[in-house]
Amino acid sequence: MPFERYTVPVFGRSDVAIEDELTRLRAELAAEYDLREVAHRFGESDFTFLSVLDSYALLDRIDPAAFVKDEQMPYWAEIWPAAVTLSRQIVETGELAGKAVLELGAGVGMASIAAAKTGARVLCTDYSTEALRFVAYNAMKNRVPLDTARLDWRMVKGAEKFDAVIAADVLYERVNLLPIVTAIDALLASGGAAYIADPRRRLADQFLELVHENGFEVAETRMFDAEGDQTVAVTIYKLQRLMA
Repeated sequence: MPFERYTVPVFGRSDVAIEDELTRLRAELAAEYDLREVAHRFGESDFTFLSVLDSYALLDRIDPAAFVKDEQMPYWAEIWPAAVTLSRQIVETGELAGKAVLELGAGVGMASIAAAKTGARVLCTDYSTEALRFVAYNAMKNRVPLDTARLDWRMVKGAEKFDAVIAADVLYERVNLLPIVTAIDALLASGGAAYIADPRRRLADQFLELVHENGFEVAETRMFDAEGDQTVAVTIYKLQRLMA
């Protein structure tokens, strides 16, 4: 079963039409959330991203019945340092240009938008449909074409494969580790690679054990990024299947 995609309407539209749509979308989001907009420069490109000002304020909006079923927290609402690091690496290396890329747990879409800016063909996914509304806004704001789709990484179905799978700061709960490895295995095309950015959480070691057990080799790139007055250490793990 193919992904149910929504294509962000950028191509074939005038700047006036895009700005009108952005105004409408932002008004809708502002009616539901306190918003925060931040600017970043990756390589030679400038970006702006809209997110939620205080993700903790969303905790009161969680439906208890839904939480019992999925235990989903509003992590999507923040831009995490690992996403900044991954986005910078994607733009500065340009290694995803021209490739079919899927992002897992994209949040507001920073890394997907960075990849699309370099010329990747991007499918940006998250479990939260609320997150995907922010992705659509941010993609239009940065004038990059991409598709979005809701995806539960615990239940990846379908035959579509991608040259690269990317994710930032998704190794935060032990229960997610094996589903993420399984999703990567299901989504990667032959010869593809996954890029997982993580702020050196303890669970990363367990993730790497599962990765090796499932036939992948790993290369590590250690980097740093700033969050406020703090410097955050981030590692980008590049996963590729072992050659037979």
